Amino acid sequence: MKKTILLLFLFLGVICIYAQQQNATFTITPAAFNETDQITITVSEIDPSIWGVDDIYLWAWYFDSATGNGFGAATNGEWTNSNEAHRFTNNGDGTYSFTMIPADFYNATGIGRIGMLAKAKDGSGDKKTQDNVVDVGVFEFSLVSPTKSITPIQSGNPLDIIANTSVSSDFTLTANGVVVDTKAGITNYSNSYIITENIDFSLQAVESGTSNSAITQFRAVVAPNVNEAPVPEGMQDGINIDPSDESITLVLYAPGKEFVHVKGNFGDNDWKIDDTYLMNKDSASDRFWITLDELSEDEDILYQYVVEGSISIADPYSTLILSEFNDIYIDDATFENLPGYPTGKTNHAVTWIQVDKDQYDWEIENFKRPAAEDLVIYELLIRDFDELHTYDAVIDRLDYLQNLGINAIELMPVSEFDGNISWGYNPSFHMALDKYYGSPEDFKKFVDECHARGIAVILDVVYNHATGQNPYYRMWNDCNGCYTGKVTSENPFFNIEDSNTSFSFFNDMDHESNATEAYVDRLNEFWLKEYNIDGYRFDFTKGFTNTVGDGGSFDQSRINILTRMNNKIKDIDPNAYVILEHFAPNEEETILINEGMMVWGNHNFNYNQATMGYDNSDFSWASYLNRGWDTPSNVSFMESHDEERLMYKNLQFGNGNSEYSVKDLSTALDRIALAGVFYFTIPGPKMIWQFGELGYDFSINTCEDGNVDEGCRTNPKPIRWDYFDDPDRKAVYDIYTKLISLRQNEPVFKTNNFTIDASSDFSKSIHLTRESTGRGIKNVTIIGNFGIEPIEIDPKFQKRGIWFNLLDSRSRPLFVRNVNAKITLQPGEFRIYGDRPYFPRITIPSRPGLAIYPNPARTSFSIKEKAQKVGIYSITGDVIKQFEGDFRSGHRFSVRDLRKGLYIVKIISNMGTVTTKLSVK
Repeated sequence: MKKTILLLFLFLGVICIYAQQQNATFTITPAAFNETDQITITVSEIDPSIWGVDDIYLWAWYFDSATGNGFGAATNGEWTNSNEAHRFTNNGDGTYSFTMIPADFYNATGIGRIGMLAKAKDGSGDKKTQDNVVDVGVFEFSLVSPTKSITPIQSGNPLDIIANTSVSSDFTLTANGVVVDTKAGITNYSNSYIITENIDFSLQAVESGTSNSAITQFRAVVAPNVNEAPVPEGMQDGINIDPSDESITLVLYAPGKEFVHVKGNFGDNDWKIDDTYLMNKDSASDRFWITLDELSEDEDILYQYVVEGSISIADPYSTLILSEFNDIYIDDATFENLPGYPTGKTNHAVTWIQVDKDQYDWEIENFKRPAAEDLVIYELLIRDFDELHTYDAVIDRLDYLQNLGINAIELMPVSEFDGNISWGYNPSFHMALDKYYGSPEDFKKFVDECHARGIAVILDVVYNHATGQNPYYRMWNDCNGCYTGKVTSENPFFNIEDSNTSFSFFNDMDHESNATEAYVDRLNEFWLKEYNIDGYRFDFTKGFTNTVGDGGSFDQSRINILTRMNNKIKDIDPNAYVILEHFAPNEEETILINEGMMVWGNHNFNYNQATMGYDNSDFSWASYLNRGWDTPSNVSFMESHDEERLMYKNLQFGNGNSEYSVKDLSTALDRIALAGVFYFTIPGPKMIWQFGELGYDFSINTCEDGNVDEGCRTNPKPIRWDYFDDPDRKAVYDIYTKLISLRQNEPVFKTNNFTIDASSDFSKSIHLTRESTGRGIKNVTIIGNFGIEPIEIDPKFQKRGIWFNLLDSRSRPLFVRNVNAKITLQPGEFRIYGDRPYFPRITIPSRPGLAIYPNPARTSFSIKEKAQKVGIYSITGDVIKQFEGDFRSGHRFSVRDLRKGLYIVKIISNMGTVTTKLSVK
């Protein structure tokens, strides 16, 4: 059916986006019906506004009772444009109904089951509910035995097959497609079938004398004789490498499973299920394990587990995986020497490890992290930050970020996600690095380089859910390891249903499970130790609960879960940052920050109302004092990856009159600078979304063709480094730089004695006072006009005397006799006064650099921009090679004839002359 094809495309293609799926309730009246009966489908517990729509549509399919084959409804329309005839009727009470006669609706007879879901007219972005499948026929059919979809059984033993129907029925049992038993006119079916090979069974019951039927499938696999042995001491779940004897011990946690094989490219296995590689079983710990010996040095080891002879999975603790769908789009400039996927020998994700991989030699081993309250975080999506979408490319931009003054970079998720082009909130392997941004060595080099510049690295991680590729999801679902089935009750990691009914993102993890706790703790330890990162931003922690509801109410169980996780992190690294995207009641967030965590503070709406020149723009909640807190633990932001861009709304919806318009580009940029003045000066950690410092003005919903549509929310966005050359945009960057420098160097901006007056429509002010003695500014008064007309503002200076403009040391000081003497400010104008002058550090801002890649290089390197002359020099300055011409971006410069070592590359282009280092290996 078309829906299935679409889901497959999301794996094959390069676009996977943050799901908006909802778990709704479907009710059919009457509950039991024949294909010729009229039925009404009612959908409840659904909120179309989450999808940004008012109406919902039926997407339908059916299964033939004789063959079990599925067919889509011919009248569905397209997934991106449902047929209007399929629109549900809004009942006005939060429910929606659709009435039909199945035989007429599907234009078919012999219908065994019908399937349905509700969706937005344009279902892209996963704007749909879960699938709902029901049997057709007024008789009831139930399979009593076997109870599992896969039953391991010793060869020669019988499989008991027992089923019941509510009325007299005719039964047909098939084994591997061959009819092996029929019984007519009974209600209780039984058969003891001797198992000597792996068999796929199908049992169909047809109501006697009618076409009403039901069918079920299940599988029996011949179980090998498994060796019982305890997991060797010191072995963790997943991959345990012993470089001393070139062996690997693999450990898989698999409660309820009978046997597991390993297959791969090692030894003489060649991806076959072979009892030579049957894993040992430790029943006491619910684990399987095996040691692979005599592995070749520097060999790429590829492998999968085969669970009970049926489900092939990569290791849940893979640190790298190969994908049969996505790797072909990753070139050598992004990830060198990527092994080929074993096409034709297996399917699904494959674990990739190297036995004798050299350890990264960290240059910065004892990085001193910025204090949490001093953080100025730059949130960054590598894909949309640089066209090369690599860690090396971001390294080449670090001068730009360092000069801006930020002291932390928060990377949007870099763990393995479905597809290549994604925000990363669709995780499949939480512990594997996604190869689309580069190699583990590249990532470590990036962290090292950030630390060398005093910049912390924070990872955005997604532990609320996982996609259908996740091995722990596939091991216990109702479709024998497919990507789209439902979790079964045996699954120790995932909830059968998402507990947060208003938010359903892929497959919901059960954070009350001991298995999930151990899994999350292991992940947190791994990223901290392996990659030397400085902390986490945890996505959607509101969902870390099994409490039913929308997550908006106080939840003590969620507090307990997050506190336990935080304590485990602090046991590993006491100074690691733990930032929660929580957005729960203030009472709950207060408890969490008192436990040492931080929370995101979203002030996008209020600041944007202010920049556009409208009222209801009170952003005083950005003050931690106004939340009743003793510590500045709210990571406030005006923009994030998830919010509309301030400048886009300024230009589209800004206020104005005949003399002043926020929709004017230069004016709109001035308003961004004004907001920055009333943002960075509030004590506490802050966050900038990438290019916000240049007034990025493409909507969050910008499509690749330039249109704006909600379905394009996570699509790639234009990368506009040319903004840096626009004087008006560069002026915003410069003001941000000054503000960050001011807050980082003057203790008054760390005071707990400050007030924000932002309640009035357009006249706003901030006052800060430092009580301690010593040098530096003691008092700061900030005033601003967020209106579109001139206004007089009472500055309420803290004292009389001389006050200095803190952003312009060349301006004349202001002598204040009357602390309440009004000051006239033009629209968008601001003043920052201090009772002592501020002498900023002298820095020379860098423009975005000319990056060379790959670096290190083996055979050639390229430059991201056009170049006219490229010279390669030895470390001592001797000319090694020269290239002259009109070289386009991406031109390959050969270094095949160079010895391994470090060189200097001098690049002459329209951007000027740039000198950088190149490593040849």
